[in-house]
Amino acid sequence: MSVPTRGLLKLYVTTDCCLCDEAVDVLAQAHAPDFECVGIDGDAMLEARYGARVPVLFAVADGRELDWPFDAAAVTAFLGRG
Repeated sequence: MSVPTRGLLKLYVTTDCCLCDEAVDVLAQAHAPDFECVGIDGDAMLEARYGARVPVLFAVADGRELDWPFDAAAVTAFLGRG
């Protein structure tokens, strides 16, 4: 039985963020499962929490967060694969 991956990861981003674009590339390099990009612009709560930290990778299942900068090896370890 396969474990569903959709919705297990969120990547918090802002508009026109080159680091956020890099983070998406890193997730691809790490063969991360499907993730949802969540824009924080205009959401006061998310802006307060993540504004200075984006991009941030968030594991929905347990609330862990991986702040930028991260590379493929860090993502692989974050996902428990390395």
